[in-house]
Amino acid sequence: MSIKLTQHSKGGGCGCKISPAVLSEILASHNVGSNVPQLLVGNDSRDDAAVYQIDDKTAMISTTDFFMPIVDDPFAFGQIAAANAISDVYAMGGKPIFALAVLGWPLATLPASVAAKVMDGARKTCADAGIVIAGGHSIDSQDPIFGLVVNGIVAIENLKRNDTAQEGDVLMLTKPLGVGIMATSQKRSLLSEPDLALLVKQLTTINKAGEALGKVKGVHAMTDVTGFGLLGHLTEMMQGSNLTATISYDLIPIIKEVRTYIALKAIPGATARNWDACKEGVFFGEGVDEVEAVQLLPDPQTNGGLLIAVAPSEVTTVQEILNEFGIKYTTPFGEVGTAKEKRIIVNK
Repeated sequence: MSIKLTQHSKGGGCGCKISPAVLSEILASHNVGSNVPQLLVGNDSRDDAAVYQIDDKTAMISTTDFFMPIVDDPFAFGQIAAANAISDVYAMGGKPIFALAVLGWPLATLPASVAAKVMDGARKTCADAGIVIAGGHSIDSQDPIFGLVVNGIVAIENLKRNDTAQEGDVLMLTKPLGVGIMATSQKRSLLSEPDLALLVKQLTTINKAGEALGKVKGVHAMTDVTGFGLLGHLTEMMQGSNLTATISYDLIPIIKEVRTYIALKAIPGATARNWDACKEGVFFGEGVDEVEAVQLLPDPQTNGGLLIAVAPSEVTTVQEILNEFGIKYTTPFGEVGTAKEKRIIVNK
């Protein structure tokens, strides 16, 4: 019997995320950090993970991430969910050390053997990252859900945050946009087999370069682009840093095959929610295809690329590191300047 996991859930991947506006409402009265000196990063900056100081030199990074299936194959789903969770540690310049599994499974409709394949995929990705799944928790749930709690360590001097970009920095993104659209196309049985293979390859690729980038002093801010799309995460970076980003649409890495599926109107529901949350802070310059941009820039990414704000003097160093990890998306696509009325200016 062929089981298509995406048909057993109403959403998939980081597109399942609660919208930024609703999340702000939920967390409005929950802000920790200032009253706990050892908590170097809490939830006040909406960063990738919490960071707790262990001693004068070292801090622990702790994060959790889980979602419903973004692909039909259970092994690949486990790989993707694990890679996405581990990415939060890499995005802060850290080294993952172990993980715990989070599993919700509809045992009445999906066999336990399928969940075992999900776990197998997750263990494969964790092995690639040099860690183990040391335990976890499971429940019987209406929708299939899987993810990890990931713990890591980082030298405090190498810790990267999402709200510390500096004026004059240039912006880089290590993976192309469009996986939300392609995943929606798969759910609607529109995605070709070659494009499915392309999608799975990107979704399962871990952001291991983040640990090495943490050691580069000129990398002033870093985050990974996930459910809120490039615009959402770049908005968080600019708001937290009180700066404005000017980006060149034509230089942003985009999966070229994705335009086929835009034409088929395979746009995730989360895209509109993401756009609504940040559109007041975005300005489009002359010549930008706004219709396409509003479909791609807020496209919810799963295990997306690292968004890097780096001093111009260190761009070559960052490019060399990315090349060492086989990353071909190394061209800067924007720069950071003084705060203006709009947080993000999109030029052609």
